[in-house]
Amino acid sequence: MSGTLYGIGVGPGDPELMTRKAWRLISAAPVVAYPAPDTGESFARAIAAEAIGPDAEEIPIVVPMRTDRFPAQEIYDKAADRLSAELYAGRDVAVLCEGDPFFYGSFMYLFERLAEQHRVDVVPGVSSLTACAAALGRPLAARSEALAILPGTMENDVLRSRIEAADAVAIIKVGHRLPRLRALMAEMGLLDRAGYVARASLPAEEVLPLAEAPEAAPYFSMILIYRGGEPWPIRPPR
Repeated sequence: MSGTLYGIGVGPGDPELMTRKAWRLISAAPVVAYPAPDTGESFARAIAAEAIGPDAEEIPIVVPMRTDRFPAQEIYDKAADRLSAELYAGRDVAVLCEGDPFFYGSFMYLFERLAEQHRVDVVPGVSSLTACAAALGRPLAARSEALAILPGTMENDVLRSRIEAADAVAIIKVGHRLPRLRALMAEMGLLDRAGYVARASLPAEEVLPLAEAPEAAPYFSMILIYRGGEPWPIRPPR
């Protein structure tokens, strides 16, 4: 009897934003896996640390922070083989995912390798998108408005055309691209409708008008833009 693979969204950072189902499954899992950087602590594990059972076997999936694709694919191949062996041995495996597993989450790469051979249960989590909207105190979109979610890795001309076609925009994967993205928003006349959120739901959360955001942004940061109506007030950081 094969075990079950759980892809569990642990939310944007605040452990209290984990769902009851996520907490229950993590605390009962004999094997807990999670993405980890080359150095330092796994963010996903830090969120769920109190839920992990004392006897659980932990499997860090170390993914180097690189832009090229091949090394990551090789790492996911090896991780899938390791998790598959645990599943064939009849042990359930909980894979921790920052935010939501299927919202730009690395779990999708394990899912595509293991879903045909094993039972998989994907547990949704609070995404960074909704956490940032809550921090800003501004709805993402209303009624028939169109919301576009755009990676900051896109070239400026592509971003411009996508933004012009939407009523509201979320730009993710900001990080070191913040100065370029802010300059583009200024060119488009959207700077007074753009909010900046970094480390949403964490004690170090930053909530600012994009015009006042720092030059250096962390990886976990986002720009939210509402093109229609009047500029809105940005709620000060908590």
